[in-house]
Amino acid sequence: MIVVTGGAGFIGSNLVAGLEERGLGDIVISDTLGSADKWRNIAKREIRDVVHPSRLFDYLDTHADEIEVIYHLGAISSTTENDADLIIDTNFVLSRRLWKWCWKHKKRFIYASSAATYGDGHHGFKDEESIDGIKHFMPLNPYGWSKHVFDRRIARVVETKSEPLPTQWAGLKFFNVYGPNEYHKGDQMSVVCKLFPQVQAGAAARLFKSHHPDYQDGGQLRDFVWVGDCVDVMLWLYDNPNVNGLFNVGSGKARSFKDLAEATFKATGKAPKITYTDMPEGLRDKYQYYTQADVSKIRQAGYTKPFTELEEGIGKYVKDYLSKGDPYK
Repeated sequence: MIVVTGGAGFIGSNLVAGLEERGLGDIVISDTLGSADKWRNIAKREIRDVVHPSRLFDYLDTHADEIEVIYHLGAISSTTENDADLIIDTNFVLSRRLWKWCWKHKKRFIYASSAATYGDGHHGFKDEESIDGIKHFMPLNPYGWSKHVFDRRIARVVETKSEPLPTQWAGLKFFNVYGPNEYHKGDQMSVVCKLFPQVQAGAAARLFKSHHPDYQDGGQLRDFVWVGDCVDVMLWLYDNPNVNGLFNVGSGKARSFKDLAEATFKATGKAPKITYTDMPEGLRDKYQYYTQADVSKIRQAGYTKPFTELEEGIGKYVKDYLSKGDPYK
């Protein structure tokens, strides 16, 4: 049995599809579905159980002998959520409880961290996992901080040997992920997903102006990573139970929002038209102008598959999902 928390979410539902395609056993999803269309993310999947998070630990205890690995992807992932108590309870306390459950029951634990832990990038984007190496990062919002504080906790546990470890552990610092099944995320959807309706309708793509002297409008840089690559990394970890550590998951190449918009126009067969609007003042002090994953560590660990180029990934997204009547994975 494989348990995926957040399994009805964006990355989680893509992972569930990948696990099913591989035939890797009974899949259990723990998530909230709400009253909107989030359920469509898993409508095509073969699922053993869907467990509400409030009943998760009872379910884990009941099925402890069957469970092999927990993929912990469930979180409050909004970078604009300001309720820090709610965020820390969901993103840190729950993660600690699951970590402890896994080492007590000798299970594997793979969890989602985030590139938001790096803050403005002043200290680089290297996936350190030592106490000293990780402490300098300064996230810009409560979401990034909640992920960072858990990474720091794990760094202390691993380095000081203060408690047992799960039989396998890995934390994944996802960069700017895009792809199918993100439609429920509202303002937190990828820029590709937001731009597509504008581009398809023949309108100009709207991007934020730059409020930084080193970056032109549309020149802000991000490491955009295709969700299929994230799934491939998580399946590789399943296949390699001796691999442990904190790893960046990104393309390793920073690309501009202008590049992304132009690739979206190309995928729809339209000529580029781009306009720029002022960034909301509330975002300006918390905005990352540059991110780029250092992927050398995961390469050294043995992951060799190439990451998808931006134009290829956007082409897949537009042609295989966004332009279809059924855009779900």
